[in-house]
Amino acid sequence: MSTLHASAVAALTDWTAPDPHQDSLRHTYLAFLAAAPDGCRRESAAGHLTASVIVFDPTLSHVLLTLHPRVGKWVQLGGHCEPADRSLADAARREGLEESGLASLRLSAAPVQLHTHPITCSLGVPTRHLDVRFAAVADATADGSLPAIVRSDESVDLAWWPIDDLPADVDAESIPELVGLGAAALR
Repeated sequence: MSTLHASAVAALTDWTAPDPHQDSLRHTYLAFLAAAPDGCRRESAAGHLTASVIVFDPTLSHVLLTLHPRVGKWVQLGGHCEPADRSLADAARREGLEESGLASLRLSAAPVQLHTHPITCSLGVPTRHLDVRFAAVADATADGSLPAIVRSDESVDLAWWPIDDLPADVDAESIPELVGLGAAALR
């Protein structure tokens, strides 16, 4: 069992889910990991854990969202775990930094939401992402403006959005709840 797999099991075992639905997903993820020693690797065609992060500005009044090329909606930053990632939190932080151009992120101590979704990812075949979502705060700027961002090649667009005025084409099924859970975890 890899360090990442073991740390994912530990993180999910220790996590207190915010509601019964999230706790049910937590148990599903743990059962998946028990049956899939490679369940944190993108090569696991049956599905794999991914790590993502909802990034807030220092005032918690704005979130950074990416317009995802495959999904076609505004979503949080994140993606596949890499061999060098020692934990899901490491993967979420790395993905957040790579996709935003931010210099650093202060991550929540634990995940804030789990979300499972079908997708055709880099394998080129339909699979399932078992996403473990964290929240993070970007560093403050000297003048109090929103932190500067740089869109990566993995995104169609990247922008800060007021938490009470998310874009019309946001992933409405999960992002508003993720914003609420993320802000609560960071307060």
